[in-house]
Amino acid sequence: MTRRMDGLTRKEVDKAESKDFALGGKPMRPKDAATLILLDKRGGQHFVLMGRRHMRHAFMPGRFVFPGGRTDPTDSRIPVHADLHPAVAEKLAAPTRITRARAKAIAMSAVRETCEEAGLLIGVRAPFSTRSPHWREFAENGIRPSLDGLRYVARAITPPGRVRRYDTRFLAAWRDDVACELPDGGSTDELEEIVWLPIADAMQAEIPAITRTILDDLQYRLTHDPELNPGGPVPFYSLRGDRFVKLLT
Repeated sequence: MTRRMDGLTRKEVDKAESKDFALGGKPMRPKDAATLILLDKRGGQHFVLMGRRHMRHAFMPGRFVFPGGRTDPTDSRIPVHADLHPAVAEKLAAPTRITRARAKAIAMSAVRETCEEAGLLIGVRAPFSTRSPHWREFAENGIRPSLDGLRYVARAITPPGRVRRYDTRFLAAWRDDVACELPDGGSTDELEEIVWLPIADAMQAEIPAITRTILDDLQYRLTHDPELNPGGPVPFYSLRGDRFVKLLT
C-alpha cells in the first residue's frame, strides 16, 4: 500500500492511481473543485466523514472519498451568514492569486456538495432565500450557509493523462458546524455507505492514494494544531517534471 504520493515519479503515480482514474483523453486544464473533510472528536480520536462512490463513475469508482465536486462560479453570489476567515481566504487565493469571488465559490461548492451528497447543511439557523435550485434545501430548512468555520488544509492537482483533471482544494469543518441533517440524506446518489471513521481507520480503507496522503498530513496538523487555527500551512500537491511534489503554501 502506498502511504504517500509526494516524491513518486510520474510512472509510480500512474500505477498508484490506476484503480482511481480512467487514463487517456486529450490534454486538458484542470477544473476547479472542492471537497469538505468533516471532523468529529470522540474519546480523544478524530473521525472523518466519508462515502463510497458508485462503481459506475470513471473518477475514483468504488473508493471512499469526502463529499465534493466541481466548483460552480454562480455559488459566489449566494448570500452567507459569515464569509471565510481572512487568513483562510488569503491562503485560498495563493499562490495563483484568484479573485475573492472565485475563492468564495470554491468554498461554497464544498458546502453545497456536502448537502447534496451527505444531507448535511453547514451554516446557522436564520432566514434564507435564494432562486438557485442548488440551495433549495438550505432555504426550505431555514439554514443560512456560513463559511467562517471552514479551514483550508490541502490542495492537489490531478496529474495529466486522466480523462478528468481537477484542481481540488480540501477544506475542513467540525461536526458542530452542521446546522441541519436531512433525514433522508443527500439529494444525489453520488455517495453511498456514508460513514464516520477514525482517521487511522480511514487511511486503511479503500481510498485514493492522494486522499491517504492528505489524511496523513491532516493527522499531523491536528497533533500540533488540534483546533485547526486559520492560516496554518497548506500542502499543495502537483506533478512537476517527472516527480509528484509537495509544496507548503
